[in-house]
Amino acid sequence: MPDPILMLKDAVLSLDGNAGRIDILRGISLQVAAGETLGLTGPSGSGKSSLLMLMGGLERATGGSVWALDRDLTAMNEDALARFRRDHMGVVFQSFHLIPTMTALENVATPLELAGARDAFDRARAELEAVGLAHRAGHYPSELSGGEQQRVALARAAAPRPQILLADEPTGNLDEANGRAIMDMLFDLRDRHGATLVLVTHAPELAARCDRVVRLRDGQIDHEVIEA
Repeated sequence: MPDPILMLKDAVLSLDGNAGRIDILRGISLQVAAGETLGLTGPSGSGKSSLLMLMGGLERATGGSVWALDRDLTAMNEDALARFRRDHMGVVFQSFHLIPTMTALENVATPLELAGARDAFDRARAELEAVGLAHRAGHYPSELSGGEQQRVALARAAAPRPQILLADEPTGNLDEANGRAIMDMLFDLRDRHGATLVLVTHAPELAARCDRVVRLRDGQIDHEVIEA
């Protein structure tokens, strides 16, 4: 694979719990090419979300290595990881994680301000317009529907124009109509910004839109499918 933007080699994630050591991921080796869309599927508890968290440096591998953009995430401290995510990654969760005391516009502009962007609010308005929420820019999360809140979360993730976009069950908390709309917007964001997209999903129709699908089972790669 030419120029992988993400690369995991024998990545392991184990946690100590009340019942002893739990092996969540067991030797994952995987490469993701720049511009690729990769779907992660598998039954609940198979390690999909944990794998996504390793890719984003939100969980630290307890064995093996995780590289993104030629940087070893396992060698970074928490501050360095936070800066790396700010500068290079966008993350969308099943739960929206909006700041309740900020308007939609402020939620989208905040990561841009933290990165020192002078045009933070102009870019935030443009991203809200791209997801059809320019008219709701002044509303707080409590005044928005679930579908609207996820659109704000998408706009926030896309506003810094990340090279890597990670999405964990982005349609999981939405009804069918809103889920389809979010799915279309997610792929539109990928196309507009040329980002590499990795997404966790249970939805077959969403997985079918990916370039490649990796199925996990019991913390290991079960098989890969190359979509036509």
